[in-house]
Amino acid sequence: ACNDAIPMVGASGAISAVMGAYLVMFPRSRVKLLFLVFPFRLPAFLFLGFWIGQQWFNGIASLDPLTGAADGVAWWAHIGGAVFGVLVGGLFRITQANHFEVEG
Repeated sequence: ACNDAIPMVGASGAISAVMGAYLVMFPRSRVKLLFLVFPFRLPAFLFLGFWIGQQWFNGIASLDPLTGAADGVAWWAHIGGAVFGVLVGGLFRITQANHFEVEG
């Protein structure tokens, strides 16, 4: 069982930040996915937008005192990382627009 007094360890917030930055830097690039045995591609903004929405929903659900803390997942770390990545990625895209070429 989870205990709020015990810190969580993991890199999921940092991975979420990378995903958030990817969302704003390469929104039209296509992400390769696998459903059962069928590969397909989705634009990054669709896939990552859905993923961030799912994290938000689970984060809100985790606030329920009866069922929320039982899963042991740091949903708010995912959300915070994604927001940080969107902000920093957006800032990087604005300030470094002339320094790299975006293909998609």
